[in-house]
Amino acid sequence: MRHLMGPLDFTAEELDKLFDLANDIEHNMAKYAHACDGKKLATCFYEPSTRTRLSFESAMLNLGGSVIGFSDAGSSSASKGESVSDTIRVISCFADICAMRHPKEGAPMVAASKSSIPVINAGDGGHQHPTQTLTDLLTIRSLKGKIENFTVGLCGDLKFGRTVHSLIHALMRYPDIHFIFISPEELKVPDYLTDMLKEKNIPYEEVIRLEEIMPSLDFLYMTRVQKERFFNEEDYVRLKDFYILDKPKMDLAKSDMLVLHPLPRVNEISVEIDDDPRAAYFKQVQYGVYVRMALILTLLEIQV
Repeated sequence: MRHLMGPLDFTAEELDKLFDLANDIEHNMAKYAHACDGKKLATCFYEPSTRTRLSFESAMLNLGGSVIGFSDAGSSSASKGESVSDTIRVISCFADICAMRHPKEGAPMVAASKSSIPVINAGDGGHQHPTQTLTDLLTIRSLKGKIENFTVGLCGDLKFGRTVHSLIHALMRYPDIHFIFISPEELKVPDYLTDMLKEKNIPYEEVIRLEEIMPSLDFLYMTRVQKERFFNEEDYVRLKDFYILDKPKMDLAKSDMLVLHPLPRVNEISVEIDDDPRAAYFKQVQYGVYVRMALILTLLEIQV
């Protein structure tokens, strides 16, 4: 039995197989419509979510399976003090696979250690968000045909953004990736990640102004400043509008640069960008369903 806790749990070769399967699902949905007949997915979300939870549920329903679970801790026995370990033992009696989001780093790992069914980390605090990373990689590969030899700009909340941390980890394994980190001083990427890049001799830069590096980017990964990760309102208000991607900034970019965003968006991408052919963030959402369908099939060891 296998779990997915972080983006490095799969080798590069295994990811290629997963993405091949996701692409086949994209073009042959009917072929997979009954692959999970009789199977149940439990979505255990201790933290609010729209895209990730509904994407998992859509994925399982598309495969012919069913979904049980809860969408916030208040509607589960966690509100009575039940531990994650006990919850997953109970869930294991009801479901065949579980997707868990939790505000505490490492909670899904604790669940996986006690579970008798595969557990997927659907986001744990400011730590990891591996299925968003799989979505990001599939989007890049599908739209560009490869995952290598790119300059990637990551902009916004690089300190607390778990999607950013997971994506950096994953992209480290691919050749000729150059990172540019764009953030205010207070939201810089954590030292452990830049130390890792230095150890592996992977080039990176840290800048504050988005405009100065736009012409060199193949991808721009925008993120929101996350209010829920701040300890005080004053810091959040000061930083929340630090970066806003608008048409004048997009005019500086390459004609084939792609804009990605894990969503939800607040105001860091102007709505005027939505009609730009380089805006790929809503395509990302669709790719997220395909890759989660492929992941469910892979962890349940179902072949079609």
